[in-house]
Amino acid sequence: MPIPEQYLDELTARCDIVEQVSRYVPLTKKSGSNLFGLCPFHNEKTPSFSVSPSKQIYHCFGCGKGGGVINFIMEIENLSFQDAVTVLAERVGMPPPPTDEKEAESSSRRKKLHELNREAGLFFHEQLLGPNGGPARDYVNRRGISGTMVKNFGLGFAPDSWSALTDAMLKKGYTRQDLFDAGLMKHGRNGGGYDAFRNRLMFPVIDVRGSVIGFSGRILGDGEPKYLNSPETAVFSKSRNLFGLNLAKKTKSGYIILVEGNIDVVSLHQAGFDGAVASLGTSLTPEQARLISNYTKEVVLCYDSDEAGRKASQRAIGILEKLDMKIRVLQVPGAKDPDEFIQKNGADAFRNLIDRSANQVEYRLRLLEENNPPDTDEGKVDYVKAAAALLAALPSPVEREVYAARAAERAGTSRQAVIAEVERLRKLRISREKKKEGQDNTRPTQTAQPPVKSIRYADPRSARAEEGLIRLLSLDPGLAKGRDLPAPEDFSSPELGKIYDELLFRIRNGEALSPGVLAARLTPDEMSLFVAIQGGTVDMANADRAMADYIKIIAARKDQQMDLRELAEQKRKKVSEGKP
Repeated sequence: MPIPEQYLDELTARCDIVEQVSRYVPLTKKSGSNLFGLCPFHNEKTPSFSVSPSKQIYHCFGCGKGGGVINFIMEIENLSFQDAVTVLAERVGMPPPPTDEKEAESSSRRKKLHELNREAGLFFHEQLLGPNGGPARDYVNRRGISGTMVKNFGLGFAPDSWSALTDAMLKKGYTRQDLFDAGLMKHGRNGGGYDAFRNRLMFPVIDVRGSVIGFSGRILGDGEPKYLNSPETAVFSKSRNLFGLNLAKKTKSGYIILVEGNIDVVSLHQAGFDGAVASLGTSLTPEQARLISNYTKEVVLCYDSDEAGRKASQRAIGILEKLDMKIRVLQVPGAKDPDEFIQKNGADAFRNLIDRSANQVEYRLRLLEENNPPDTDEGKVDYVKAAAALLAALPSPVEREVYAARAAERAGTSRQAVIAEVERLRKLRISREKKKEGQDNTRPTQTAQPPVKSIRYADPRSARAEEGLIRLLSLDPGLAKGRDLPAPEDFSSPELGKIYDELLFRIRNGEALSPGVLAARLTPDEMSLFVAIQGGTVDMANADRAMADYIKIIAARKDQQMDLRELAEQKRKKVSEGKP
């Protein structure tokens, strides 16, 4: 059964959207009765993310996302509708929502996988501390990991056995299919299965809500891969999670340290740097960056100094700066990674490295200097051109001038020459952007498209009329009385037809528009479109005339479509009868 509308109405009534959004987005700027902040779903410098306390909805004028409080939690936490409702219910002390059979089965499956992963984590931990854990304990001791860190991170040991975990979990009542679904077993060639993790130091991956969702295992002897991560499962996605974030989210340091390996994370936490996290065998992803941005606005990148590490740093910078993050890059001298540096030099020396770490612009200028050594005339020209291209993209004129002076000093040329090159490239960049914007604005079908990028209108003129009809009816349902309204299937846009159908149903039944109920009936993109439509300008003094015009346009399109279908049918009949 679906969640009752009464439940959703009560939930949204208890969940003030300003309070819930403020957990993730600082809302300070007021415009009328609305609050504004920087959108958490796309990069922007000027706040365009609006929250309406009176309507209990949000809308971003930049990326087009919008909806009610349930939609916001779905988007920001990457949750299903059911899970978002459950999270909000827990926050306001309501009982969990009833579910239909399919959703209940899916929710039950996720819960079982969480429980299985937790049991597996306990098994691995017991193995590490037990008589079979000698090799893993030796490794832990060699890396200088304390017993406190072993406990805090729940470290464990997967025995060098084909079925140790499987046998233990089967005794607890789990099935082989459960183990396959959790990524803890692999299929064998003869139809059987074997433990996915063997002879590895185990690092449980725990999400920000405290659930064990997967594992990362480091091999103790020789072999590849050095780190083995759980496969994608119903509860685990390595591109959407970070090792150690469940602990690092509580840091008071003001920044997150992003490193490459799990051991580095443990070592840094042990040394007092409790904001360290690591991606799970991949380069930083946009989803991981957005997850980090929920807890801090400053990131210290601490990757290896080899070519792979540099490429990873460059990629991470590009992703993080889109989220308006402050980025510093820390390079570890005389050691292959942070763990080795701390072992050699201590925590205070590493803290000094953080304090002296370069911001991302300074770091990239250093790389350009290494790739284009300005020790010849040709090298100077290449370096200045590359540096100017980098600086031309900076939005702040102060930053451009400061770093232009540094680039000039390194190149042994005048500051004025570098600044002139920066401004030349910047004007060229702006000119290209304006030209592109002008081209876009001259395309009627482009400008008539909705702000939600995944929805496109096949007939923009009719769609605008359909939007207008929805907007007027949502503002004044009484306009529907005594009118011959079009049917939802008469709409050119299936998304607008669906929104209109939901709106019309509630008007005819005398029901109020509830963001919670609509979130259950509409997809997130449809909800964003509906919120955007509601935010459009309306002259209610001429509402009756506008309604008539909108209905006329929709009806004309319907008649045209009917005429086209009739012509097509006539042509088909002629062809079937052999007539020319």
